[in-house]
Amino acid sequence: MNLVTALAVVIGVLGAIATYLFLGPAGGLGLQIWAAFIAWGSFFHCGGNEAALKSSVIANLWGSVWATIAFALILNVGIGELPLNAAVWVGVTVALMILGAHLPLFGAIPAAVYGYAATAGFIILALFVPGTLSNATLFSLVPGQGPFITIGLSMIIGALFGLVSGKIAGALAK
Repeated sequence: MNLVTALAVVIGVLGAIATYLFLGPAGGLGLQIWAAFIAWGSFFHCGGNEAALKSSVIANLWGSVWATIAFALILNVGIGELPLNAAVWVGVTVALMILGAHLPLFGAIPAAVYGYAATAGFIILALFVPGTLSNATLFSLVPGQGPFITIGLSMIIGALFGLVSGKIAGALAK
């Protein structure tokens, strides 16, 4: 079997398993399957091997930290109306996040952007439930509540699924 076909079969099966686990037995943790799939792709984008696992996860978490900081600033340090306030703090935090790539540890810029975007998405979804976004929830270490812990754990698990899927697909393609 060629590698693309092996990846399709393995990722399809493992994707179904991951979805079942996130929505079923682990559903009470509030982990986000969509963030896991973003990290799964990030893992392959970073090279699809053990080194990619490290660089992808670290960069995903780096981006998640910066998105959390951005929303803390948006909530607490107002600069005019919301569109201007959000634009300024997103611009500042994204620039600082990318400047972090001067350190090799944070060098996987696309993976950092994936982490930032996934965390921002989770926070924005929380805005649709009145009273759920506050400094307490923003920095909560409870999965399903705190954006960093929820998205971080989801992305770590997604990257691990990526590693497993790559190894199985590689074995099938031989």
